[in-house]
Amino acid sequence: MIYLDYASTTPIRPEILKTYYKLLQDYYGNSDSLHDLGRESGKLMEQSRAQIAQLLHVYREEILFTSCASESNNAAIKGAAWQYAGRGKHLITTCVEHSSIHNAMEQLKEYFGYEVTYLPVNASGSVDVEALKQALRKDTILVSMMLVNNETGAINPIRACADYVHANSRALFHVDGVQALGKVEVDLSCVDLATFSAHKIYGLKGSAILYKKKHVELVPLISGGQQENGMRAGTSNAPVNIVFAKTLRLALEQQKEAYAHVKALNAHLRKEVSVMEDIVINSPQDGSPFILNISNLRIGSEIMLNALNAKGFAVSAQSTCSSHSKAVSAVLLAMGLGEQRATHAIRISLSHLTTRQEVDAFLQALKEINHDYRTK
Repeated sequence: MIYLDYASTTPIRPEILKTYYKLLQDYYGNSDSLHDLGRESGKLMEQSRAQIAQLLHVYREEILFTSCASESNNAAIKGAAWQYAGRGKHLITTCVEHSSIHNAMEQLKEYFGYEVTYLPVNASGSVDVEALKQALRKDTILVSMMLVNNETGAINPIRACADYVHANSRALFHVDGVQALGKVEVDLSCVDLATFSAHKIYGLKGSAILYKKKHVELVPLISGGQQENGMRAGTSNAPVNIVFAKTLRLALEQQKEAYAHVKALNAHLRKEVSVMEDIVINSPQDGSPFILNISNLRIGSEIMLNALNAKGFAVSAQSTCSSHSKAVSAVLLAMGLGEQRATHAIRISLSHLTTRQEVDAFLQALKEINHDYRTK
């Protein structure tokens, strides 16, 4: 099967697997134990934390290990909301966020009485800074948004948004950087909280981090221990946390070369798809080249996914975390593209592993499917 679903997850690098297996065999001690085996695991985990911090140009104590990006998002949003409720109970996010952010906001709204403002996006899928300016209030305590949209690849103006929030309020700024890390430039100097995941950069599933700036305080989601400076109780998954540093280092070392390779593939895809009958491109031209969202106006998303799967191609429609819910893309609706495009969309996501031959084979399959349905 030809894999074109790298925004959902990525294969693990062989060198990461090799390191992970060795860690499982040799460093299985509880990192909180006082014996030598435990101390060694703890030492390696702290070295990994320091290396991650260095790679991201932040402080070691600002890196918290978690089990997944959804946990990191929930820890940031709920933790900040509960910690700073005395300042206000107004939260701001966008209408095109990952379900872990949207649902966390809705839970705070329904069960804890918070007010949530959902910012609109423009036709390109990006947030308008002016809309943020109008939404920001004295009682706003948190603003959260993606850096790169997981369905379309649209890139938000994080620096402009964060700078305005910090200059005009006491609110914290959280960014979901899951689809950005290792692909586009990530600057944490302007944000207070950020979420990243290992399995999107050829690392392990069940491995993520939350960046939390020094001055930020959060109410922990999990109580019962002092792990992660009291922010996440429970026995640390030392081998997973240790190998995150190597995963990140390899991704960043390859980022520039991977970007150029994928950009060329994306341009080729766009050129060929743009002349196909009944197919329209939904992703913005200036978005991340790693994601291309298209709609076949005659063929619904699920039918297209199944047809491509039958021909040996793996692609997605919405975010994987939303793929078992309603078939319409809320992101495309928010962009004003209409219900037909929103119910007929698929997402092609690329990688440095993707070849020109694979892209050409996909294009041929797309043409064949399109022809078959047009002649029915």
